[in-house]
Amino acid sequence: MTAKTPLERVEESEKLLERLMLVLPGFRGYKLREQRREADRIVRNHIYDTLEHSRDDLSRCFQTVNDSKLTELIEPMNRLIAKLDRVAQKVNHASYGYSGFFDSIKIEEPELDRMIAFDTKLMDEVKKFSEMAASFRNELDEGRLENVRIVEQQLGDAVRSLELTFDQRKSVIEGVKV
Repeated sequence: MTAKTPLERVEESEKLLERLMLVLPGFRGYKLREQRREADRIVRNHIYDTLEHSRDDLSRCFQTVNDSKLTELIEPMNRLIAKLDRVAQKVNHASYGYSGFFDSIKIEEPELDRMIAFDTKLMDEVKKFSEMAASFRNELDEGRLENVRIVEQQLGDAVRSLELTFDQRKSVIEGVKV
């Protein structure tokens, strides 16, 4: 049995009345766009939750670094946590793909599908980052401090990559960049 995509899960959760309303002229397209937005919201909430969990892991790492008196790493770790928090907030507050009546660029199904695909790809990148942060926390919890600086730099590079990737989201959705 294959795992269902967020869009499939949203579609399955339709109530009987909503299914009946799909036959009304004009309502079907509206409802399908809403389902795509809901699927994207689910994906982005998962990304945000994962980033928040990673931030908690890094906060524990920061405490260990501080307790171990590794003073040269306190400021870089603090910046890393702040940058991760900024990326998480960008994800949390990003657009769900709504466009106003007079907007020059209309967000329709193809754009919403690109948004879901982009956010799903981003979810894979966030998962890798989360695994790195958890591994770092485990190493520090076990007292292995020899690679702290290297891992902190790798995590910093990964957060920068996450932010750059997420910043491309708007142009990907609009079809300017794939």
